[in-house]
Amino acid sequence: MRHRFLLSLSATAVALAALATVSITAQAPKSHARSVQRTAWGAPDLQGVWDFRTITPLERPKDLGGKTVLSDVEAVDFEKRQNIRNDRETNVPKGNVGDYNQFWYDWGTRMLGAKRTSLITDPPDGRIPPLIVEAQKQRDALTEKRRGIEADMPTPGGFVQDLGPGGLRVRCILGFNSGPPMTPSAYNNNVQIFQTPTHVGLLNEMVHNARIVPLDGRPHGKLRQWVGDSRGRWDGNTLVVDTVNFKEPPLAGGTTMSENMHLVERFTRLDADTLLYEFTVDDPRTWTKPWTAQMYMVRNPEPIYEYACHEGNYGLYNILSGALKRDEAAAKKGSR
Repeated sequence: MRHRFLLSLSATAVALAALATVSITAQAPKSHARSVQRTAWGAPDLQGVWDFRTITPLERPKDLGGKTVLSDVEAVDFEKRQNIRNDRETNVPKGNVGDYNQFWYDWGTRMLGAKRTSLITDPPDGRIPPLIVEAQKQRDALTEKRRGIEADMPTPGGFVQDLGPGGLRVRCILGFNSGPPMTPSAYNNNVQIFQTPTHVGLLNEMVHNARIVPLDGRPHGKLRQWVGDSRGRWDGNTLVVDTVNFKEPPLAGGTTMSENMHLVERFTRLDADTLLYEFTVDDPRTWTKPWTAQMYMVRNPEPIYEYACHEGNYGLYNILSGALKRDEAAAKKGSR
């Protein structure tokens, strides 16, 4: 069970404060429009907790064809259908507690901002581009190898090296909606942004993931990291975060990318209670072309809570020993 307690942000705050004292020159925004809320040092103010739950799907449902935006009447019907689908995901038969008792699932109940039929804005069909031939072959081979194996179980034949496509999620290291890039999911759809003149901090509620993003123009490092190596800059009133050098393929919206992905995120404060988040994924080792998604985040007056996820770590011995017994049984059966 994941226990959620009020998160103490003192360590993060101290780290950011220390970063602010580094003697480097921060890039100033190009524009100083009066309508944009600003920090004491003149940068657009993006700070606070932002909620990005929405029932708008990442990809456009195929039955909507080329329809990119819904009318008010169509949106009401679409929201009703999406809520029914999410209720089916959340509700369990009487007498069955389900996973995590289902009580904190929070998909959202409405579409945010423009009534788009998908978060993906490019390609125009609102769907993730096709896989390249080699990537499709690799996925087909993995699917065949894992036939009959549950999603969170290790892949047969390599259980130590490969905990399966969901291995990082099981270990509570990466996954779900935190990305990067961030995409809405069943719960914990919150990110808190901190700012200093020289750095930006992005703390996701899900998987307690925190990124410290320098704004001083330094080049990317060569060390691969779980959430990649991020660098930020201001493009007018928009914060642009450029990320490369991922250690493992990240997950977003149920989609697996490669560790060679180049991710560009854009954060724009639209008004006191709305932040526009846009990201572009360029991963030529996975897809035939880049793709872009856009979603609105709304201010959340509540604090971020700790995501104390460790059952996959405490249970790792049983996970691996069970997989070993399974593989030994399969080997004996195959030798008969």
